[in-house]
Amino acid sequence: MCVSPLLVPQQRNYSTPPKIRVEFDQSTGVAVMHMQSPPVNSLSLDFLTELCISVEKLEMDKSCRGLIITSAQPKVFSAGLDITEMYGKSPEHCGAFWRSVQEMWLKLYGSNMVTVAAINGSSPAGGCLMAMTCDYRIMADNPRYNIGLNETQLGIVAPFWFMDTMKNTVGQRTTEIALQLGLLYKPADALKIGLVDQLEPEDQVIAAATQTISRWLAIPDHARQITKSMMRKKTIDKLTSNRESDIQYFVNFITKDSIQKSLGGYMEMLKKRRA
Repeated sequence: MCVSPLLVPQQRNYSTPPKIRVEFDQSTGVAVMHMQSPPVNSLSLDFLTELCISVEKLEMDKSCRGLIITSAQPKVFSAGLDITEMYGKSPEHCGAFWRSVQEMWLKLYGSNMVTVAAINGSSPAGGCLMAMTCDYRIMADNPRYNIGLNETQLGIVAPFWFMDTMKNTVGQRTTEIALQLGLLYKPADALKIGLVDQLEPEDQVIAAATQTISRWLAIPDHARQITKSMMRKKTIDKLTSNRESDIQYFVNFITKDSIQKSLGGYMEMLKKRRA
């Protein structure tokens, strides 16, 4: 495997290990992005910034045509947005955090690369959103895992672009029910509604993703890219033209006392569960 020098992890002048590890095979034109932010690949501001930089570098390298996104953490793809970025933080911090969530979605949903999510663990909330940005989703066939946008269970409302992404994936009616109830689906049920495209034994998810991406890469890039852009442009334009108002809405919502209280209660529950 030839690793592009573009993709060597950035030199850091502090001791935090990289949260994203990218392997790029120049012979196939496919990169594998391993999310490695223990314990559960929470989408923190630092994590999202690193992910966006990694995707940007891959997009700039014209020899990179495909991207597989997977997790280096056991039993979890990504547990979603990092609640500590939203709880007890200043409006300015919450705004910067939300901008990074938008940026992650825009970069992945609008990517010219073929993107495949190799979902090798549970993927609730923001993890589900990340998986849905990809062109194709392969999930480990393990009934202990789940996937879905479960924001309402935390007292949070999924923003319009989360809703639009899910609606584009599984349709209006299924999205209405899923989002109002904050449903999490087992792999077999996720496959039934089209939230994932394929199930594989856990140890074969990456191999299946590699096989799938080669089929997509057999299509001429320009035709595939233009088709993808035409399909997704309306949804992308809706966010890009409303980014600032979406950030303001999020900040106003998340800093409300009632929402902060709800997040605090959820964090306490998590602490007790870990104890």
